[in-house]
Amino acid sequence: MSYKLKIALNVNSESFEADVEPRMLASDFLRDELGLTGTHVGCEHGACGTCTIILNGVSVRSCLLLAVQLDEANIETVEGLGTTREMHRIQHAFREHHALQCGFCTPGFLITVREILDTLPLRNDKEIREALSGNICRCTGYDHIVKAVRTLVNERDKRLNS
Repeated sequence: MSYKLKIALNVNSESFEADVEPRMLASDFLRDELGLTGTHVGCEHGACGTCTIILNGVSVRSCLLLAVQLDEANIETVEGLGTTREMHRIQHAFREHHALQCGFCTPGFLITVREILDTLPLRNDKEIREALSGNICRCTGYDHIVKAVRTLVNERDKRLNS
């Protein structure tokens, strides 16, 4: 007999209730129970950033959280950004600038960019690289990712100043 706890949460603007084992990781819950496989699991130590989600407005590593910690939370995963038919501007910028290769790290980068565009000034490439430093890409040299973010920052700043 396994002991389970009931949680209720909002994921990508949809309400869910579930019974979860106390030791289940949030990343496993999102992937295995909700079918949100865009949240990738890489290092399982919080170092690579592939499992990044937004929890109550702040980006966090879902491999470092337990599913029970998501109770009463608002979660955004990469699936909440957009679809191939209706891409979010962040996804479009990554595509425009070829800011991915194998794509394994991309969901974590997209979610991180979602938060940093809302919270940081990102005045230059050094600040962009620093803001992205918690995400690891083993395929690219980061240059295309930085270009995509710089484009998004310029668009954001233009909107804010008009």
